[in-house]
Amino acid sequence: MTAKTTKKNMTIFRQLCELIPTHLVSQLAREHKIKSRDYSPWSHVVTHLYVHLFRVVGLNDACDSLGMNSTKLRAIRGATPPKRNTLSNANTKRDSDMAKALYWRMLEVLQKTQPSFAQGGKRQRGYLKRFKAVIHAVDSTTIQLVANCMPWAEHRRRKAAAKCHMNLNLSSMLPHYAVVDTAKDADAKRAWQVCAWLKKGEIVVFDRAYLAYDHLYDLTQRGVFWVTRAKKNSQFNVIKKLQTTRNSNVIRDEIVELKAKATHKNYPETFRRVEVLVEIDGKQTVMVFVTNNTEWSAWSVAELYRARWEIEVFFKELKQTLKLVDFIGYSKNAVEWQIWTGLLVHLLMRFMAHLSQWGQSFTRLFSLLRSGLWHNYGILSLLESYGTAGPPFRICACPNMVYLPGFEAPDKYPMGQPKRRKSKQAEKYAENLQGKIKSGRENTNKKA
Repeated sequence: MTAKTTKKNMTIFRQLCELIPTHLVSQLAREHKIKSRDYSPWSHVVTHLYVHLFRVVGLNDACDSLGMNSTKLRAIRGATPPKRNTLSNANTKRDSDMAKALYWRMLEVLQKTQPSFAQGGKRQRGYLKRFKAVIHAVDSTTIQLVANCMPWAEHRRRKAAAKCHMNLNLSSMLPHYAVVDTAKDADAKRAWQVCAWLKKGEIVVFDRAYLAYDHLYDLTQRGVFWVTRAKKNSQFNVIKKLQTTRNSNVIRDEIVELKAKATHKNYPETFRRVEVLVEIDGKQTVMVFVTNNTEWSAWSVAELYRARWEIEVFFKELKQTLKLVDFIGYSKNAVEWQIWTGLLVHLLMRFMAHLSQWGQSFTRLFSLLRSGLWHNYGILSLLESYGTAGPPFRICACPNMVYLPGFEAPDKYPMGQPKRRKSKQAEKYAENLQGKIKSGRENTNKKA
């Protein structure tokens, strides 16, 4: 690995912070009426970025580590290290809507800076390449909290949690809409809010936790195609049987309507029911899907639902790498500050991975940048040169193309391939190997 220093001797942490436009934070602070004396809003944002990148333990850890690197911290547009009480007061009183607005503004800025970052490459591979419409995956992730310290987040007995409901664009793997709130409300109640921005002709895929027939009927009226799993207690009347594919895993493909009066009132039209045999953890399992599209093949409906797993991978990257398990504040405002800045850190790192064409895992990217946070390495040069593994080996056309050094390949080669010449290193290796064999034979003869 070879990493060159930057010309201006900028640390990795500073290069990540410089991706944020100069006057954006101060502009948002004025819009949300955030006043400050010694501890500026820019210093507050930089502190939260450091909390996620360095994965600090608590308030003292964040303040002490930033104070020890105050000289390098001030080089980041004059950011200053906070005191413990100052940081706690800022997390409690400063409106977290500023962090939310900062995330969405940065998403727009980065997409305009690099249009290819907004397009993404997920759609160009696998089973999604046949769909030209935008595909959205809707799901939620639960963030466990401490009930004794955070009574505002109680949703069960002796349990507290917050939820992040997200609409993820599967072509760019970037969030289209997100809601952060307590875990009291069911997912079906949040479905209206998360899917409110979908346009006609787009596709949305979600789990049956978001299934509400009145909401599905609203999506159908708006011209949005949806795919989800049917509930186990749902009752249908079969109107028509379809034959859209010859795949043996498709058990049923039908046009149905709801049988119960209450549910039929919420969704008075017919829709499609597909019963498919899929493999889960090495076992064949029957899954039932419902959709309002009658032109796709039955197997395409199952593949679309399988694409929903990408949002689970997205949540895994957030919760396993960023600081979304332990929080440095107990108030609702402090938790929201930490969640939205965590999403911002994830966005910045995904942008750097896109610029450097990073081909390895997000966890390895995070650990690499975290280890050199205060070093003066150029991020792009570091990421482009990192890694010991080379490109994948080419498949040999015939067995004669692979042989141990020092052993002659056969004279007859299939497909008219020429005889491979031995390099000087191979010749030396062969001589040393023959010498060892002769000496070994002589020793065995003497012993005999």
